[in-house]
Amino acid sequence: MKASELDKKFDDNEEDILQYFDTSKIKRINEEPKKVNIDFPVWMVQSLDREARHIGVSRQAIIKMWLAERLQANSS
Repeated sequence: MKASELDKKFDDNEEDILQYFDTSKIKRINEEPKKVNIDFPVWMVQSLDREARHIGVSRQAIIKMWLAERLQANSS
């Protein structure tokens, strides 16, 4: 398919053009994981674990959720 044909399909918004792309190797910029180590006091880990169990996620997930919420709130 020519680029002009793909552009027209996109512009017309009549069909999903993702079928024309190999999405198996798509990477989001700045979304690759980077490991960091952080030390928390025991009481904080216990509180994180309690809250994580309460909402049914892992400790890591709740830390990421809360940090993301805070960072997004600060960038607004």
